[in-house]
Amino acid sequence: MSVITFTFRPLDPLGDAELLHGWVTHPKAAFWMMRDARLEDVERAYMEIAADEHHHALLGLQDGVPAFLMEYYDPRHRELAGLYEPLPGDVGMHFLTPPTDTPVRGFTRAVITAVMARLFEDPAVERVVVEPDVDNKAVHALNEAVGFVPEREIDKPEKRALLSFCTRAQFEKAVSA
Repeated sequence: MSVITFTFRPLDPLGDAELLHGWVTHPKAAFWMMRDARLEDVERAYMEIAADEHHHALLGLQDGVPAFLMEYYDPRHRELAGLYEPLPGDVGMHFLTPPTDTPVRGFTRAVITAVMARLFEDPAVERVVVEPDVDNKAVHALNEAVGFVPEREIDKPEKRALLSFCTRAQFEKAVSA
């Protein structure tokens, strides 16, 4: 199998809203919790992220075509504020692959690997933290494949989540294995 490579660009909240709307409202994206979102809701949500110095959204591109969504955030200020004790160099992350009628074996693992590599390009990032729904077994397996270690379950306002961490060294070891 050939290596899948991606590039990244900042998300355009208005220009990309229609594309994202199709992704986040699809049944496959149930854990994204936007199934009933209208186009305006998606625009508003991503306009808020674009205006937030502690939260960022990027599109992952494959051959210049949008292939997935990546968000990253400062857990001291968003998502996990008050739910765990962040360390210097922590960054939170979400990613979403779109629905497809023609799945490519290894695609989602290539996506999470690219997302993690992108985050660790920043020398200030020491550890990535995620908080997926405890019932999202597919993403737990992907997280483990790139080096995440679950710490504990936590209660967020919208879900019961599995708080997990991955250091730079854990990621490098996992992807070189």
